Parts: sequence; structure tokens; C-alpha cells
Amino acid sequence: MKIISYNVNGIRAAMNKGFVDWLRQENPDIIGLQEVKAELNQIDPTIFEDLGYELYWYPAVKKGYSGVAILTKIKPKSIKYGMGLSKYDDEGRLIQAEFEDFSFISSYFPSGTTGDIRQTFKYEFLDDISGYLQDLKKENANLIVSGDYNICHKAIDIHNPISNKNSSGFLPEERAWMDQFTDLGFIDSFRHFNPNPHQYTWWSYRANSRAKNLGWRIDYHMVSSEMQNRLKGAVILPEAKHSDHCPILLEID
Repeated sequence: MKIISYNVNGIRAAMNKGFVDWLRQENPDIIGLQEVKAELNQIDPTIFEDLGYELYWYPAVKKGYSGVAILTKIKPKSIKYGMGLSKYDDEGRLIQAEFEDFSFISSYFPSGTTGDIRQTFKYEFLDDISGYLQDLKKENANLIVSGDYNICHKAIDIHNPISNKNSSGFLPEERAWMDQFTDLGFIDSFRHFNPNPHQYTWWSYRANSRAKNLGWRIDYHMVSSEMQNRLKGAVILPEAKHSDHCPILLEID
């Protein structure tokens, strides 16, 4: 089974850059999207339905902002929108599909780059989602939490760890949270298979960063340790250029 996560930075913009043709060719069973920045009635869902996907959409209340979605060729048993806390749910940050033998979440963690207020909001989100996922894991041990975490976990995950040591997304507190999260029993599936440096999922639009591969790895398929024996592969797909992020692929049995 092929599962993709992709922060598209605006689904309509991505579609204008060839996203649909790419999706047809890549043909994942499930794809989680982040930053869709649109309501479902602002796109033509039949474009994706004709490719065999059911669409589950969770936009932010604020127009043109945030929002997550799941497109799946496998019919889910149920869909859950949000995590039951309106301050996050109003921003469309979490959608969960329950399948027969695992649960998949498309998540968009807050960014703290605009200042202290949003950084504090990000820390609150990290605390709350940690508790939420621990409770969820008790209900269904087979859990895949995919999406844009807006955090580089380790120095290997960022092009210049020294100059970025005080940057939101690579702060000691954020990295400590990632340590704690993996200690709770979640596997960074990409690092499970790929120990090599210089592999990123996001590049600034400034300074020709993508061409120079001056990036950050902030998108993850985190998989509960109970599913470790089902992991078959995990790769980054940097050739897909519909966004300032690129998609990430997970293969499971």
C-alpha cells in the first residue's frame, strides 16, 4: 500500500502546476494533504473522483488558510474531523480516517515563525496533540500520523543547523518534543530506512533555496511502533514541484 503526505500550499495553485497529472501517475492508495487553503466547493471534486478517490475535506474557518484533507481509494470505516478543541479545529489542522487495520491522520502543525504569540500557540498544540495521540493509540495501536510538523528533529534534517539554532522549527523545545514523541512509541519512517543527510521536504522560495537544496525536513510519516513489521519503505519525492514542500511516500504491507 502506498501512502503519500503532501503540503500543497494551496490545492488550487498546485492543480495549476500539474498536481492532478502527477497524482494520476504516482497513484497512491491514500494521500493526506495539508494547507489546502480552499473549501471543497472551490474545486471540482470529480477530477479526483474520476481517479478513484473519495475526498474528505476539513478546511479552516478562515478563508484561504490552512486546512487538511484525505483522498483515499480504500473506503474508510469512519472519518473524524479535528481533535475536539476548537482553537485548533477552527484552523483545520487534523483529519483522521479509520480503516480496517490501521488509522491514518493528515495533520498540519502550527508554525511559530510569525512571532511569540504563534510560537506559544504552537507549544500549546504540541502539548495537546501529544495527549490526544496517546489516548488515540490506546484505542487503535496501529496509527500513522502524517503531515507537516513544522519541526526539524535533528541537525541532519536542516541545511544549516548552526545558523538556524534560534529559528522556529528548530528550537530546542521543539526538538525535545520530537524526542518525547518518538519515545512514546512512534517511528520516523523516513529515518527508519534513510540515514543519509541533505534530504529535505521544504525549501524557502527565497535565495534559490530549492535549486541549491538549502532545505528543511519538516514533513513526516510517523508510524506507531506496533506497525514496524509492516513498514516496507519511505522516501522523499523532491522532483514533484507543485509547492514549496514536496511529497513524502510511505509503503506498508
